[in-house]
Amino acid sequence: MPITGHGWEFHVQRLGLHRRGQQARTYGSYEVLIDGVSAAPGDPKLKGNICETIGPGSNNHKGVRIAQGRYQLTTQFGARYESIGFSTSTTIAADPLMPGVALIGTGERSAILIHPGHPTKVGAVPPVAYISSIGCFNPTQSLTARDDINFFESRLRVIAIIDSLKAFAPRAFQNASGHPIRENTTIAGAFVVVDGEPMNFLDDDAPAVA
Repeated sequence: MPITGHGWEFHVQRLGLHRRGQQARTYGSYEVLIDGVSAAPGDPKLKGNICETIGPGSNNHKGVRIAQGRYQLTTQFGARYESIGFSTSTTIAADPLMPGVALIGTGERSAILIHPGHPTKVGAVPPVAYISSIGCFNPTQSLTARDDINFFESRLRVIAIIDSLKAFAPRAFQNASGHPIRENTTIAGAFVVVDGEPMNFLDDDAPAVA
């Protein structure tokens, strides 16, 4: 599922699976491209790695990653994640509300988001989790199979993604008068493109690169 080179595209390339004891996740890379050109030179957080739950992907069954494909993005306003007005606390992990944007066109699946990897308990120390997803995408720095996702590092990446979307399609986030639009709104021209359905386990110690 290659990118089209048009509009804002969040390209996910799945690389394989991580396993640590009884825990497992899908590990891949991501990059934001605008009209086919990487946005990472303007902000390095717009390129990195991504964690999801394991596969094979399906848009009919919960508990696994979504199927590879191309998905429209919208803003998100829900009980845990929002695209505007989220917490920026640097001391409380997973302080609500957390930043996120949503995918649509995911078949029977719903609430598929790009959001930070976070611990199950707000304020947990250390602020880490192996995976925070039953279908969502957790951006992160490079990880080995042994590593947790750091919430604060992951959140900075999600905020950078939202900031890039705001710059690309501001009218999805605010109306003509400049007031925030606090309801789920399609982000015109913005898509997630997911490639690959790997089921192989990656090496425990070496970070995988695309």
